[in-house]
Amino acid sequence: MMRAVVLVGGFGTRLRPLTYSVPKPMLPVGHVSIIERLVANLARGGVTDVTFALGFKPEPFIEAFPDARCAGVTLSYAVEPEPLDTAGAIRFAAEYAGIDDTFVVANGDVLTDLDIDLLVAFHRKRGAMATLHLIAVDDPSSFGVVAIDDDGRIERFVEKPAPGTAPSNLVNAGTYVLEPSVLDLIPAGEKVSIERSTFPLVVAAGSIFGLASDDYWIDTGKPELYLQANLDLVNGRRPGIGCEAIAPGAAVADGAHVVDSIVDDGAEVAAGATVERSVLLRGSVVEAGAVVRDSVIMGRVQAGADVADAVLGAGAVVEPGEVLRSSRRPDPDHD
Repeated sequence: MMRAVVLVGGFGTRLRPLTYSVPKPMLPVGHVSIIERLVANLARGGVTDVTFALGFKPEPFIEAFPDARCAGVTLSYAVEPEPLDTAGAIRFAAEYAGIDDTFVVANGDVLTDLDIDLLVAFHRKRGAMATLHLIAVDDPSSFGVVAIDDDGRIERFVEKPAPGTAPSNLVNAGTYVLEPSVLDLIPAGEKVSIERSTFPLVVAAGSIFGLASDDYWIDTGKPELYLQANLDLVNGRRPGIGCEAIAPGAAVADGAHVVDSIVDDGAEVAAGATVERSVLLRGSVVEAGAVVRDSVIMGRVQAGADVADAVLGAGAVVEPGEVLRSSRRPDPDHD
């Protein structure tokens, strides 16, 4: 048996207005929810039981997986009484699930094709308390950067270093293997960050390692990255994993021009409409003559409108002939 804790307690603020109506982990990537894709990869790596660490209502998850199974894995739900940040959530969920052996932690924003079994084997070979999956990035200045020695031992963390000052281009990729002893370093019932508070304690103990890989990896937590995660599946950028661009339950009229896009079940595209490099989610409508590019749509784009680099939440409307650029509707900054 291999257990995992998946952190899905965030409010999805960076993905608003999409997350006003759908919890972030339930948003689809290639017609399959983020959380289901994440759990499926854990299952491929030998995980048999997953506990979702939830900061609020579990109902959408229970409705999505009514038999408490996902991708062949048994699910349970640890609902925090108050937000406990990453470390607090991990300890709460691990205690709720009765975890008393080596376990995996995954950030619910991240989609990766990492071989989990390989990460666990590396962790055990090193005799580590904690092992982190690391990914090389072009610009590490917006991440938690990791300095490691030749054996993979992590020597220090540098949070969002100024450009040009980073000790490496390797960043914390959001999947960990932990020993239960790490939980003892987390104060019970307190709001604690594992990145800022707990991992430095394990560094001081000399027992934290990192394994870098070049597997597919993306943080889906921002609209442009969520869009990219979807388009990667139709553009062949994710080896071995793809999807049909237009779902069987979508209504795409003859004469609609749909290119490099994903159209979900329950979405409608009228004749004469153009959709390029976009994601049309359930309930979206693109009317005749409308143009949608580089956007994520839940709402309605009316006839002749021109939309680019936009995010439309459920119920949002672009008026006939309107030109909308680089906008979110409704605007999360004006709630």
